[in-house]
Amino acid sequence: MKNRLICFIGGCLWLVCAAFGQEVREAVWAEQFYDGDAGQLAARIDRFLRNVPPQPEVRGEIKALIVPHAGYVYSGQTAAYAYSLVKGKPYDTVVIIGPSHRLGFKGCSIYPKGGFQTPLGTAAVDEALAAELMKGSGFTFVAEAHEEEHSVEVQVPFIQTVIPGAKIVPIVMGNPEMRTVKALAASLDSACAGKKVLVIASTDMSHFLTKDNANAADAKTIELIKALKADEIERKMEAGENILCGGSPVASVILYAGKRGSVRAEVLKYADSAEQSGDVTRVVGYVSAALIVGGQSAGPSFELTVSEKKELLALARSAVETYVRERRTIDPPAMSSKLATNKGAFVTLKERGELRGCIGYIEPVAPLAQTIIQAAIYAAVGDSRFEPVSAAELNRLEYEISVLTPLEEVTNPSLIRVGKHGLVIEKNGRKGLLLPQVPVENGWDREEFLAQACLKAGLPEDAWRQGAKIYSFEAIVF
Repeated sequence: MKNRLICFIGGCLWLVCAAFGQEVREAVWAEQFYDGDAGQLAARIDRFLRNVPPQPEVRGEIKALIVPHAGYVYSGQTAAYAYSLVKGKPYDTVVIIGPSHRLGFKGCSIYPKGGFQTPLGTAAVDEALAAELMKGSGFTFVAEAHEEEHSVEVQVPFIQTVIPGAKIVPIVMGNPEMRTVKALAASLDSACAGKKVLVIASTDMSHFLTKDNANAADAKTIELIKALKADEIERKMEAGENILCGGSPVASVILYAGKRGSVRAEVLKYADSAEQSGDVTRVVGYVSAALIVGGQSAGPSFELTVSEKKELLALARSAVETYVRERRTIDPPAMSSKLATNKGAFVTLKERGELRGCIGYIEPVAPLAQTIIQAAIYAAVGDSRFEPVSAAELNRLEYEISVLTPLEEVTNPSLIRVGKHGLVIEKNGRKGLLLPQVPVENGWDREEFLAQACLKAGLPEDAWRQGAKIYSFEAIVF
C-alpha cells in the first residue's frame, strides 16, 4: 500500500483508504484519532466529560456547538467542554458540518442515508432531514468527500455518548465560498424549523505557528466568534488566512443560529497541542463554544454601538497624543448619556503587537469618557513597567479599551469561564486584576488564570485556595 503523510495533531491527514460501505460508512480513523476498542473509547470520553468542571446553567436554547476535530489525545478534552453542555438533552438529530481536508470541490456533500459506524455502534442517518437539506440547498452527495474525511467522523463517538440514540446528518463542506455558507445556513433554518436539532461545526484553529503566535492569532479569531462575525470569518477563509480549518462550518452555524432568534456565542474552552506534545514550535489551536438562542444573556447588560466604540477609541488616542506632545489633559467633549455613565474601564496600549502600557479603574468612579481619558494617559506615561511613551512612538500605538461590569464575589471558582470573566484577587491589602482577554491570549486554563491573578497581586499562586477573596467581572473589549 502507498505510504501517505500523517499530520495527526492538526487534522490534515492522509491514510491508506479503508473500506467504505455503500450506505454504512465504516470507521476509518479508529486507532488513529481515537480508540478502536469500544471499552477504552467509552472510558476515555467519560473521563473527558468528568474532567469538565461544573458550569453555570445555560439560559436559552443551545442551537449549535463549535468543537475541534484533532486526535482525542490533543483536542478531546476541549471538545468535552461543549459536549458536556448538551449531555442528555432531548435532541432527535445532530447535524455535523466539517471541512473537506482531502477533496477540493464546490458546495457541500450531504450524506443521504445509512449510518456512520464507530466502535460504539452505528449512528443512523436522519434520511428525511438529509433529504430536506439537499432539496433546500441544492447540494448533493459526493461520496469521495466522506470516504477518508475525519472532521465529521471524530464527532460521532461523542454524540453517541452524550445524546445516545440521536440520528445524524453528516455534511462535508468544500471550497470556502460565502454563497455556500449562506445556502447551507438558509437550508438549515428551513429544514430544522420545529425539530429538535443540534448543529455542530467541526474545526481546529490556527495550524503550525509558534505557541505565542498561535495563541495571539487564535485570541483574535475567538473574538470574531464571540462577536458573531460570520462574514469576516468567511472572508478570511476565502483569502486563505491561517485562522480556522473549519471556518466555513463556523460561519454557517453562526448565520443559522442567528436566523433562529437573538443569539450569543459562549466560548467554553481554548487549548493548544503544545499542552500535550510539548512542542511549542508547531502548534495547533482548539476551541469549543456554544451558540445559544434566547434566554437572559450572561453577558454585560451595558452595550456600546460601533460608533460609540470608535468615539471612545478616538478619545483615548487624542488624550495620549495631546498629553505626550503638550503635557495637557483634554476635556471630554459632549457625548451621549451612555458615555456619561459611570463605568470602570481599562486602556491597553500596544506597539507592534507588544504591550506598551495598561492602566484603568476597577470601580465606576467617574463618567466613562472621563475614565477613558485618564486611563489612556496613565497607560502611556504612568505604567511603572515601561518608560513613558515618546512623541516618536505615537503613530505606532494600538489602542484597546475594556469597559467593565461591576465586580461580583466568587464563592465557587469552578464557575469562572476563561474568555468570559476577568478576575480580581484580594488578600491582606494586596489586589491583582487580569482582564478577560489575558488568559485567552496566553492559553491559560482556569487554574492557571487564578494563579496568575494571585501573582499579579503579589500573593502566592495558590492564595485563591487559601482564603483570598475572588471577584469576577465581564468586559466589552474593543
